[in-house]
Amino acid sequence: MKVAVIGTGYVGLVVGTCLSEMGNDVICVDNDKKKLELLNNGVVPIYEPGLEELIKNNKENYRLTFTDDFKSAVENSQIIYIAVGTPQGEDGSADMKYVYAVAEQIAQYMNDYKVIVDKSTVPVGTAEKLTELIKSKTDIEFDVVSNPEFLKQGAAVEDFLRPDRIVIGTNSDKARNIMMTLYAPFVMNQNPIITMDAKSAEMVKYASNSFLAVKISYANEIANLCEKVGANADLVRLGMCADTRIGTKFLYPGLGYGGSCFPKDVKALLKTASENNTKCPIIQAADDTNKRQRYLFVEKITNYFGQNLEGKTFAVWGLSFKPKTNDMREAPSITIINELLKRGAKINAYDPKAFDSAKLIFADKINYSNTAYEALINADCMLLLTEWNEFRKPDFDKIKSILNSPVIFDGRNQYNREILKDLGFKYFSIGKN
Repeated sequence: MKVAVIGTGYVGLVVGTCLSEMGNDVICVDNDKKKLELLNNGVVPIYEPGLEELIKNNKENYRLTFTDDFKSAVENSQIIYIAVGTPQGEDGSADMKYVYAVAEQIAQYMNDYKVIVDKSTVPVGTAEKLTELIKSKTDIEFDVVSNPEFLKQGAAVEDFLRPDRIVIGTNSDKARNIMMTLYAPFVMNQNPIITMDAKSAEMVKYASNSFLAVKISYANEIANLCEKVGANADLVRLGMCADTRIGTKFLYPGLGYGGSCFPKDVKALLKTASENNTKCPIIQAADDTNKRQRYLFVEKITNYFGQNLEGKTFAVWGLSFKPKTNDMREAPSITIINELLKRGAKINAYDPKAFDSAKLIFADKINYSNTAYEALINADCMLLLTEWNEFRKPDFDKIKSILNSPVIFDGRNQYNREILKDLGFKYFSIGKN
């Protein structure tokens, strides 16, 4: 099938590449000439496992192209994805200017029937507004479909190629059949394609992400209470998760959620509720708890070292908001490092993939180490902020020999407290005394 994807950000790049992997002819469009030059030279601007190899293979087989020729892409495609950003506005609402601008351009260049797929995360009612906007610009037949993405950073390629479910929002039988045909190769494992009206499809994304955010914040609230009463949050979690009604996922205590989706989608849903004169106090509480969790971690550090951190150096392991990505949007590390810097601390940081992103945030305010162990040199303690695989089983004897003092603050509950205690470490984690 002939497909255009407008926007080569995180979502657009994964969508376009994975659709080409199934034999479709995909044109990815962007107005960022520097990014296009990188992509056409085989340089992928984001880190996502498996993506670079798929881009290379499909470019070589002429199924995937990158261009700034918007007109040609629209004219030569039957299905057009809108995958541009919807950044969070100051009031928490999604900024829709890029989506609307793309829709106007599509209307300008349409030459026959098109299925216009809204892949961006957008407020409920957007498909309706896009339909009205495009109709005001052209008489050519089209349908707008809401098709929310459910891509986990670090596993996005796998999520797209083998999805839990695909949601298609449209009242058009013609558009629905075209989308079902496009996605048929992705559901050979019998996972469902769920069809519904566009407004319900738009709500699915916000409702799903906000529910997961609530689970994360709930786990952190229980962990914080466990610390106060002397319970072990890891054991409490095991007891809870054995109940099949609760399940095991997204109930790990830690530093809270970050990234480009959960924080933005939670705030956008709260804004939608406000605009419709209703309240979502559970979702609001999840957002509040998430913000607080980072400061509670800083509080653990200052309770041990004191508020004045002049002359103290902290080794930070992990900067990205989660492993297997270089994304630092809303990463807990940003809040924690900035709070330590404000108190006079020095930071030696290491992350396997996120240094370029980190330098845009911290510049020369922190030191960037070439290895995890190098970051420990002259440091008074180690902070584990992102649970990269390479941090799971480190050489603790080596860590102890390098650090000025054997102290670890574990923001991801990765290590065994009793083992570290026997090795002579002072060990602090989430939800355990």
